Amino acid sequence: MRRIHCYTSVSFSYLDRARVLAESVRKHHPDWTLWLLLSDEAPEGFHFDIGEECFDHVVTISELGIPEWKQWAFEHDVVELCTAVKGTMLCRLLDEAADAVIYLDPDTAVFAPLSHIIERLEQSSVVLTPHVVQPETTLAGVCDNEIGSLKHGVYNLGFVAVSNTVYGRKFAEWWRDRLLKFCRDDVPNGLFTDQRWCDLVPALFEGVFVLRNSGYNVASWNLATRPIALQADGTIMAGTDQLRFFHFTKVNSVGEAMLERYSFGSSEVFELLRWYRSRLVVHRPIGLPANWWMYGTYTNKKPIPRSHRLAWRQRVDLHASFKDPFLAGPDGFGEWCRQQGL
Repeated sequence: MRRIHCYTSVSFSYLDRARVLAESVRKHHPDWTLWLLLSDEAPEGFHFDIGEECFDHVVTISELGIPEWKQWAFEHDVVELCTAVKGTMLCRLLDEAADAVIYLDPDTAVFAPLSHIIERLEQSSVVLTPHVVQPETTLAGVCDNEIGSLKHGVYNLGFVAVSNTVYGRKFAEWWRDRLLKFCRDDVPNGLFTDQRWCDLVPALFEGVFVLRNSGYNVASWNLATRPIALQADGTIMAGTDQLRFFHFTKVNSVGEAMLERYSFGSSEVFELLRWYRSRLVVHRPIGLPANWWMYGTYTNKKPIPRSHRLAWRQRVDLHASFKDPFLAGPDGFGEWCRQQGL
């Protein structure tokens, strides 16, 4: 497989993570074309130049061709939005004549060549990785991971790989359309951004391969069945397989608590965490305000409550009256929400 394009999707507040990802991918796959998808705008005075990054290209949400993209973006919080654009970007990259496209979450680091994925893409149209690859043996594991998968999705969509085949493109277009309309964090109603949708993929599409190798998409919550171990030759193992990439989700909060819960006293995984944090420090964006996201506030810099986003999602009839819902002022959507008691 000759032309592989790899992309991630971020706001600027995740730029340090995206840089670590790109650095680690470039180390093991220097021939891949790397793309940064930005659902954000830089704050005044912040310097960002793609020519100084490990990425080859940057695409902003405004360049994806989504109709009335600002109205559409307003429906989403930052996680929903950075996820909702993934399908549209996938289709765009397949149109770039790539032989295959790989998506990786920005808070991921690659530790060894992703050779099993490349091999499977020669035969399959879509490659997915499950959160768990063997039954849990503890009640906590069942509750966190097996029941968690039933609630949030069987497959970890921090990764997906798609070959440029008829079935690969059919999947990409279907996923794009579902995410444009229904990329919502709404677990009670059966939605968890992009993940629950992909539970349907093996049933709906031909050529889907579920990669059950324990070295792929290792994360804090599945360590019980994929314990990290360092061998004498420096190889990092995840259970019975070599570690290929680790998903450092929420490493400073919930993720670290899960690491402690499922490491069972082993120190090796915390060595990975220390390494990851040290790389984040190296790649920290200089001059970026804490928790920056342009679309998290109205134009007067006041935060947009989630209740306003939900009202905008539900009241489609209002879209004609507020062409740009981010605009503040007496005639803005935010003021309308305030008058409604939202």
